[in-house]
Amino acid sequence: MMLDGPNGHALAGALLAAGMLTVLAVAPAAAQDETVQRLVQQEIYAQLPTAGFPTDGIGGAALAVRIGGRTLFFNYGWADTALQRPMTSDSLFNLGSIRKAFEAVVLAQAFRQGELAFDDPVAKYVTELQDGNDIRRVTIGQLATHTSGMLLAPERPPWPKDSYTLAQFIELLRDWRSSEGQAPGKQHVYSHAGYVLLQLVLERRFHMPIAELLDRRVIRPLGLASTTVPPRGPDGRGELPAPLMARAVQGYGGNGEPIGLPGDQQTHYDFAGTGQMFSSARDLAVFLAANLGELPIDPALQEAMQSSRQGVFRISAQVTQALAWEVNDYAGTVLVDKPGGLNNSSTYIGFIPRQKLGLVLLINRGEQYAYDIGRKFMVELARATPSEVTR
Repeated sequence: MMLDGPNGHALAGALLAAGMLTVLAVAPAAAQDETVQRLVQQEIYAQLPTAGFPTDGIGGAALAVRIGGRTLFFNYGWADTALQRPMTSDSLFNLGSIRKAFEAVVLAQAFRQGELAFDDPVAKYVTELQDGNDIRRVTIGQLATHTSGMLLAPERPPWPKDSYTLAQFIELLRDWRSSEGQAPGKQHVYSHAGYVLLQLVLERRFHMPIAELLDRRVIRPLGLASTTVPPRGPDGRGELPAPLMARAVQGYGGNGEPIGLPGDQQTHYDFAGTGQMFSSARDLAVFLAANLGELPIDPALQEAMQSSRQGVFRISAQVTQALAWEVNDYAGTVLVDKPGGLNNSSTYIGFIPRQKLGLVLLINRGEQYAYDIGRKFMVELARATPSEVTR
């Protein structure tokens, strides 16, 4: 049963597992579906550009909700408004910082297998930094948990007009000095540059490009056919294979203007592997299910996923930083999540391990605060009819 439509005013119904279903089995699933549909309508759909603000019908959203061992897909609006191309669960999005959650799995696996150590200095692998300033004190674990103290010029206004080459990035790192009260390991400062440097560490340690490393260790083992980190072409787009490019969404700014072409890949760094990952709601639903321990995957990969979400640095009484993931405690409801976003996309993935609940929210429009929408939805889902939801 599929109820989704290109104008985004109908909900996509749940796809029930094939086979014989007894009345006892149908009842909990039907109750779960009703709860999910009500909360999607109330907490997500009403906030989308196609329904809430602004009411211009530009862009759309693809959702996946994990509940009761099943995934429910919902699609609204347009992947490309000008072409009237409807949003689907296979529409391809630029994920922004959600890529970091994939890198965290590679890193956690490397820690568990003794290939890297959490407290290894970054300069052990990126040897050009061994005679740098404060960068010599930064460890791999600090990069992964955003506790290095780094806040470099490319990640704060005024935004640079030109991209940094690898040599320029290394020089920037060598010259960096921590601000007063921001010694490495002592505070939480979100740093995209830290993950660019972490990419270099992984590439140097495993002697392969980051895209290949992610493919070998996470993407292929999970069977993710629509997930990739492509090279960045001269037109600013990821060099996606033709079948994937045909599914790439058009991105829009917060006021609805098109930004870039489908497949737009943004970065302040002009060297290989520094662009964003692309994926679909369908692929991310698999990644979600794997993180919840609901797929028959390699035990080492499963253990790495679980390890990547273990809290390391307490940001506040409610929030703890893990490897890329944030762990949010809402009065006993523990939500693990990772938002992403660019000026033409707003993305979110989150899950509640204890109750086996999860959400993927992909919007092809910037400034939509997907993390606020996603977190409120997940907390409400966990609280709603728990006897039905967790069954």
